Amino acid sequence: MYRPWGKYDSIDNGDRYQVKHITVKPGANLSVQMHHHRAEHCIVVSGSVKVTNGEKTFLLSENESTYIPVGAVYALEN
Repeated sequence: MYRPWGKYDSIDNGDRYQVKHITVKPGANLSVQMHHHRAEHCIVVSGSVKVTNGEKTFLLSENESTYIPVGAVYALEN
């Protein structure tokens, strides 16, 4: 699926999970999000990402990950 910020491919899903490969264009960002019924675990496959997770903002590089709990306000930026 193509979006203004990049694209994502759905790789796998089941009753309680979904795996996506997300590509964010340089300088682009996903809108601020919050989910009431699911947590997310983001793993950087290549490059880096600026993560805002609640009150914290930090940079992740290749092979690093972060957990976003249910109800957390978060955003991803390349």
